[in-house]
Amino acid sequence: MPGRRTSTPATVAIRIEHVDSPGTIPAIAAGVAAVGGTLRTLSTVRRIAGEPPLAELEIEVEGIDERTLVEAIEALPDVRGSRLTKALGRVFGKRVIVVGGGAQVAQVALGAVSEADRHNLRGERISVDTIPLVGEENIAAAVRAVADLPRARLLVLAGSIMGGDITRATRELREVGIPVIALNMVGSITDAVDLVVSDPVQAGTMAVMAVADTATFDLARQRGRRY
Repeated sequence: MPGRRTSTPATVAIRIEHVDSPGTIPAIAAGVAAVGGTLRTLSTVRRIAGEPPLAELEIEVEGIDERTLVEAIEALPDVRGSRLTKALGRVFGKRVIVVGGGAQVAQVALGAVSEADRHNLRGERISVDTIPLVGEENIAAAVRAVADLPRARLLVLAGSIMGGDITRATRELREVGIPVIALNMVGSITDAVDLVVSDPVQAGTMAVMAVADTATFDLARQRGRRY
């Protein structure tokens, strides 16, 4: 159900320097699985010139402790070095994404950042990401892409008019469990979101409250309302 909060297992993050060959990343994934770990994220950091060419990547793993993960990685023949890092969930935490028109996005971000600061001082980790976009195609593509963003917990649509493919993309996003708040605007979008808020600063504030464990705001109980 969109908006439902669930606890997640502890995550171990490790940065790996390895031979840049087609079989290395599958070998790393297999090595993690062999010791009972579940690979949650994998991101390529950079390429390193040399002979043989090297690359650096970072993975986040659940289900095993740090020592087990390090030993499994270091045992792989193409690994040249590794070091433990902090999982991005512990550094940047949950993400609130704001998409739409520049002026409205800025005002939503103002409310969201101010509210996130209040909760982050109490131990939360909530970050706010924004992108001002123009055009139905661009905004719809951005909405669909939120489903692929790591740690994205909620989307705010900030604009003056949205509908058509944006509305379809919003319904698709909610189906995968990411709730959506929209400003009160022209178009069919207001019938496809979890909550409609007229004031952009308040929309940003409520978005952060909806994802914060240190808040008592329950988006599920507000679903379908307009403010």
